[in-house]
Amino acid sequence: MTTPGHQLADLFVEMTNTHNPDLVDRFIAEDYRNHNDFVADGREANRQFWAAFFTGLPDVKVTMEDLIVSGDRVVGRFVYRGTHTGDLLGIPASGKPVEMRSIDIWRVRDSLFVEHWDQLNLMQMFQQIGALPPLGGPEAQA
Repeated sequence: MTTPGHQLADLFVEMTNTHNPDLVDRFIAEDYRNHNDFVADGREANRQFWAAFFTGLPDVKVTMEDLIVSGDRVVGRFVYRGTHTGDLLGIPASGKPVEMRSIDIWRVRDSLFVEHWDQLNLMQMFQQIGALPPLGGPEAQA
């Protein structure tokens, strides 16, 4: 049985893989609360974030590795893979491949995501595109 939570997560994957930020209208509430330093609250802010994200990683694809739905919570584990060929979070294009992982938790109300928390491996992503040095000093870079 497919629950509304499963359907919303599938729409999130579809939006990411088709690079169509307008699909947020189908799964994010107008008053969406985002507990994330990179994205402001609201559906429109989310749309703007994804449009910018797709500019930085225009070939990005996401894979949903796990999905748990319990009550009004949807928890997913995702892997994003793409090439950093545009500005991404203020970092100029590096041309390097990127693999980013996330664990996302959403709260559902009235068949839409209304609240979001996430954990991202941004330090590793920034290392992949050369915005941060590898950890461990020169021997780790060899």
